[in-house]
Amino acid sequence: MSGSERNFENTFQDYDGRTSLQSPDGKIAEPFLSRLKEETYKLLKQCEEGFQYTRDDRDYSVYTGSGGMAFLYMHLSETLFKDNEDQRQKYLKNALRNLEHDQHGLRGRRMTFVCGDPGILSSLAVLYSKLGQEDKSTKCLSKLLSLSDNVCGGDPSLPDEVLYGRAGYLFSLLFVQKHLGEEKIPHDIINQVWYMDLHLCNQLMYIKNNQSLIPNIPDSTNLSLHYFVGNDGRPLQKALSAQSVQSHLGSVESCVEFLLSKQFPSGNFPSSLESGTDKLIHWCHGAPGAVHLMIKAYQVFGKEKYLDAALKCGEVVWSRGLLKKGYGICHGVAGNAYTFLCLFKQTGDQKYLHRAIKFAEWCFDYGQHGCRTPDHPYSLFEGMAGTVYFLADLLEPKSSKFPAFEI
Repeated sequence: MSGSERNFENTFQDYDGRTSLQSPDGKIAEPFLSRLKEETYKLLKQCEEGFQYTRDDRDYSVYTGSGGMAFLYMHLSETLFKDNEDQRQKYLKNALRNLEHDQHGLRGRRMTFVCGDPGILSSLAVLYSKLGQEDKSTKCLSKLLSLSDNVCGGDPSLPDEVLYGRAGYLFSLLFVQKHLGEEKIPHDIINQVWYMDLHLCNQLMYIKNNQSLIPNIPDSTNLSLHYFVGNDGRPLQKALSAQSVQSHLGSVESCVEFLLSKQFPSGNFPSSLESGTDKLIHWCHGAPGAVHLMIKAYQVFGKEKYLDAALKCGEVVWSRGLLKKGYGICHGVAGNAYTFLCLFKQTGDQKYLHRAIKFAEWCFDYGQHGCRTPDHPYSLFEGMAGTVYFLADLLEPKSSKFPAFEI
């Protein structure tokens, strides 16, 4: 497992099968649990201080802005501080302070959770409800639902993927349902967004059948695979999570089959449909993003080939996933570690939990490997906040979920 210009050599020993890594209550076993908490607290303190120093009030996004820090605080209230009520309430209120500031700057330019207004509105709706302010929660929810007219209006410039498109709006709706109950989001709105996203399947089948890209897709010559399934784009994974897809599962599976045909022998996936180069191992490009779709496809369709594809993703990430780009979740080591958590949740094989732990140990030495410094060094998706999020998730690995992506 030698290194390259993109990744460090992985010198960690793989799982020997001799030790139990999880305690009966579902937490990571000692002595690693105590160390994990200590390192998480340490990085959290650095992250909070650094974020306040570098904060850009013009950026409210979950991806690189204050919305992401608020999302981290919400997560910490359910993980690191869930057994400490004073701290739990403190971090919920910290999250609310960030989001209340953010809502005054909403610009209505993007319709997604990660990069747009829906992320702030859906998070506020959930937070206000958790803190007993139901009137304010209802107002935010009303604003969120009003955006559906724009999302479902057939705007040809609005893509279907997660970062900038309809799948990201769909996540916002599912996020509210998860925390506040399904009755909070009318099923007809979920269905409308899903049917708009179904257009994606038709586009992909056109590409498959004609072996060319659709001319009216923006930037079609550089169309990334994650437009269809990867991190910033996983509308199919979101679609498979929606209850309204049953009559269209054939179309969805055809898309998954086509994408599966693009998997390299290494287990990786290309960064674009036109690319034949096996290079990138990022959540946003390659196996660390595709693994989530393949596991979801296995759960829905029950075919071993999808699980096999996911397991191959795990091997290439273990081999080449210690990235020189950094420690973040979008294109860094923490995001790659979610590959192993995804596989552990599905298989129960402690080998994958061991691998997640080893990637966490790499993150403990944050900044000491000579990695590239991201443009937004303390943000959720590019920087330290995402690493803290992953470490907190590792406390109870069976409950872990990739932020702003897995429901």
